[in-house]
Amino acid sequence: MWPTLLSLLSLGFCVSLRIWAAVGAYEKPSLSAWPSPVVPLGQTVTLHCHSRSPFTIFRLFKRNGTSLPELQGHHINTFTLGPVTRAHAGSYTCSRGYRSPHSDPLQIVVTGVFTKPAISAHPGPLMKAGGHVTLRCHSPLLLDKFILQQGNSTGHFQRHRETFTGGHAAADFFIGPMTLGSVGTYRCYGSLSRSPYEWSAPSDPMDIIITGLSKKPFLSAQVGPVVRSGENVTLLCSSKSAFDQFHLLREGENLGRPLAGGRGPRGALQAEFPLGPGTPAHSGAYSCYGSFTRSPYMWSEPSDPLLLSVTGSTISTCPSPMDPHTTEEAGLLQERSIALSIVLGLAIAFTSTSIFLAALFCHWCSTPNHLAIMEGEPQEDRAVSGVDSPAEDVIYAHLNLGTLSERLNTPTPLSPMHPFPEPSAYEEFNVKKDRAEP
Repeated sequence: MWPTLLSLLSLGFCVSLRIWAAVGAYEKPSLSAWPSPVVPLGQTVTLHCHSRSPFTIFRLFKRNGTSLPELQGHHINTFTLGPVTRAHAGSYTCSRGYRSPHSDPLQIVVTGVFTKPAISAHPGPLMKAGGHVTLRCHSPLLLDKFILQQGNSTGHFQRHRETFTGGHAAADFFIGPMTLGSVGTYRCYGSLSRSPYEWSAPSDPMDIIITGLSKKPFLSAQVGPVVRSGENVTLLCSSKSAFDQFHLLREGENLGRPLAGGRGPRGALQAEFPLGPGTPAHSGAYSCYGSFTRSPYMWSEPSDPLLLSVTGSTISTCPSPMDPHTTEEAGLLQERSIALSIVLGLAIAFTSTSIFLAALFCHWCSTPNHLAIMEGEPQEDRAVSGVDSPAEDVIYAHLNLGTLSERLNTPTPLSPMHPFPEPSAYEEFNVKKDRAEP
């Protein structure tokens, strides 16, 4: 009996294999990529060809491109590509052979071929339910296509470029009305129409968050909203709701430091955000949100804004010699002091020279012979005019008695008119008498 049973089982198994093979010969397989069909340069990707027929040997084909040597061999249903290059980018299919049905094409995209574009959200990444947001992807390169990707999904949107002034290319993606399915992390890529499977590096991630789904928390400052420069600043975000994560924003900008909440002294959940020693850069309006780890893109309403002001200084104002800014300022002050000393020295020298020249001129003017020369000119004028006056009746002649006889006997050159130390005498002449009796 056992041989008969074994024979029947073997026959049934062979018939099943033939049936599966016959079905598989006309069934279209499916092709998938792990971990993703979007592969950065230098990474690897594994392609799986699936079919209901067991023990089937598949072949992998590249469409619209050159055949790769490593794909020519026979495999069971798994193919590994990598490290990928630009030559691996393209569309792939798999089948049992050339005449068997091929799978739907799978696009393998290689990223990192161009530099990454930038992404921005307008009016902002935090939106209320039902709102609209515009994601703008722009690049300094003249790319003619942009791709927006949400999360790690393979689905994406495409837009042709819009050229701005200056040669920059950009595309706008409109998202809304905002629902729970619209939130998440977005990235964008740039590409060229002639190379649709070669993309740029991904942009920085942009988180789109929906707010207002729960009550707002309360934000406070540990030492008060007004602190002096140098004091440690810590902000407290607390709530009666059972949030397990808190987020701090300054003037609408996410600081990117979500913290888990703990129990405060009054039993409320709270998180401490230490900002370190206060500086004027910490001044501004702050707000905080609460959320749950299981829903990271769904936040509460924002807390009331807290206006933090950092003023003054609690540290010594004496400059440190090791501070580069202080050293630079000291050098500038030293240069200014040297320049001021030079100006003062020139001013003192000019003033001293002016005083010396003035004194010399006064001394020259006060000398008797110069006075005599200066006073002799009007007397000659008066003698020429021929007008007699009472003051002109008497003339005094200065006679040097000691040297008069010598001068009469020995001719001597004219000497300068200086006072003589020898005794002098004055002789009075009557001018009128001399004129009457020639």
